[in-house]
Amino acid sequence: MFSCVKPYEDQNYSALRRDCLRRKVLFEDPLFPATDDSLYYKGTPGPTVRWKRPKDICEDPRLFVDGISSHDLHQGQVGNCWFVAACSSLASRESLWQKVIPDWKEQEWDPEKPNAYAGIFHFHFWRFGEWVDVVIDDRLPTVNNQLIYCHSNSRNEFWCALVEKAYAKLAGCYQALDGGNTADALVDFTGGVSEPIDLTEGDFASDETKRNQLFERMLKVHSRGGLISASIKAVTAADMEARLACGLVKGHAYAVTDVRKVRLGHGLLAFFKSEKLDMIRLRNPWGEREWNGPWSDTSEEWQKVSKSEREKMGVTVQDDGEFWMTFEDVCRYFTDIIKCRLINTSYLSIHKTWEEARLHGAWTLHEDPRQNRSGGCINHKDTFFQNPQYIFDVKKPEDEVLICIQQRPKRSTRREGKGENLAIGFDIYKVEENRQYRMHRLQHKAASSIYINSRSVFLRTDQPEGRYVIIPTTFEPGYAGEFLLRVFTDVPSNCRELRLDEPPHTCWSSLCGYPQLVTQVHVLGAAGLKDSPTGELFQGKSPGPLANCPMASLCQHRHQPQSSPARRGTAGPAIPGVMPDAGHIERKRFTFCSQEASSWGGDLREGFLEGVAFFQAEKIQSLMKGGKGERCSGQREQCG
Repeated sequence: MFSCVKPYEDQNYSALRRDCLRRKVLFEDPLFPATDDSLYYKGTPGPTVRWKRPKDICEDPRLFVDGISSHDLHQGQVGNCWFVAACSSLASRESLWQKVIPDWKEQEWDPEKPNAYAGIFHFHFWRFGEWVDVVIDDRLPTVNNQLIYCHSNSRNEFWCALVEKAYAKLAGCYQALDGGNTADALVDFTGGVSEPIDLTEGDFASDETKRNQLFERMLKVHSRGGLISASIKAVTAADMEARLACGLVKGHAYAVTDVRKVRLGHGLLAFFKSEKLDMIRLRNPWGEREWNGPWSDTSEEWQKVSKSEREKMGVTVQDDGEFWMTFEDVCRYFTDIIKCRLINTSYLSIHKTWEEARLHGAWTLHEDPRQNRSGGCINHKDTFFQNPQYIFDVKKPEDEVLICIQQRPKRSTRREGKGENLAIGFDIYKVEENRQYRMHRLQHKAASSIYINSRSVFLRTDQPEGRYVIIPTTFEPGYAGEFLLRVFTDVPSNCRELRLDEPPHTCWSSLCGYPQLVTQVHVLGAAGLKDSPTGELFQGKSPGPLANCPMASLCQHRHQPQSSPARRGTAGPAIPGVMPDAGHIERKRFTFCSQEASSWGGDLREGFLEGVAFFQAEKIQSLMKGGKGERCSGQREQCG
């Protein structure tokens, strides 16, 4: 997996380490020096900070002491509980932390080989679609010989402090980690996609059915190696880190370290008894201040659970910041949950395998509206369609689609100031099955995300078979930035960017003519149709390629044939919905069941199959030849 890891800022760990060992010096990172610029992007330091190497802080420094645990971490002076909570979750997943901390055995201090230590470490993070290898030296900021940022329970354990330093280097400085987003850290540790859930807006506390469904999804994410965190919104500045009567803290991120159904009862009764309780284990990054309600460490409710079950759950009576809650209480007291799903794309897995499409894009500014790609959200109707557009197909009758858009992370430095995220989001439109060019008018909106100034925005949606266009935007027009679009479906979606506004001019255009009009046709239904010998309705007999439309061979571009799935086994196909599924777009010429109809000045010449009602812009023409036939509706728009 890491054969394609990219060295951050072109710093090669192996080469730097060899050079230090050859020269018998300890590494000093020139890109993240031991100065105030690595601590702050604004303001001045308070107490005098001294940068020290672990060997100057304690005797016998170690990367790990007695392994790695979620209990190792404690938050320091910077307000990065979100990062420490993510690290706590990471520590509980061996397969994940070994990706973030590569070659950990080789990086560990070896007292028997002091000359093999070069004061250099490296860590892997997933950033903007690729894994990067971040190199640091081992100099850490201290006050009075104490680490001032993230530190471990054990004075001589340094893995969390070093991971934090590497992450601060990515962000620009330590101060840039103040007040961040847990979802960002979870994604950076895993390469997964984060799904935020608003417990208050979803009314999960009172809706038992929705609550049970959410718990099952969280159980699945946890059992498949995903990471989860929870928090309570702080509405005002005074609410930040305010402790509630129940012991929980507002504006504070908690790591979810276990999700399970707990069996109630003792002995054989518990084994045969079907009663189970949905429970969550959480950890406060402070390493103290726990929940004091039902099922807290000393709660009498634990008498309902057998001793063996309690041991299996790891229940302790210590103020170590870790505690259990029922999921109902979690939904009642917490306001937000973030699930970081590890998307399985391996065909060798026994679990569901996803197909991923990953595309890089950008919002760019240009004076020419046809080349401008920063049009803002749908509120700005005049410029909305100037945004980048991406098309994908749902090829099953219905499929779950996961869509994530992530803007390029911005660093916070003293020279550039704090890197602010743009407010971003996206809309999804269901379009014609043969669309090949950019949208210029609104169609049926299939789904839309929230707009938020977050690094990433995620949407999970179920959509019927058909073709869709994603339009990622900034909230306001006129902002530039890069983004990464990730689309996950059950079968390949053929996701790609729509770059052309209209068919390109070719040498054939002067001979065969260039399309002047666009007609959009929606097939609503049919009755009294006959099957073809092959079982497909309206199989065309023309020597040229014809589309197998749901009712007829409709909308065949003369030089750019498109096809859509045929309806089989019925003489009366119907396409339900406000916006019919069988939408097609046609330019200039049509082929209807081997008969052609050309468009000259808005008039339709020749005929369609038996009876057709064709709707044009502000004009209706009925071409009836008797008998039962299909009914179509179309809308016309100017090409380009």
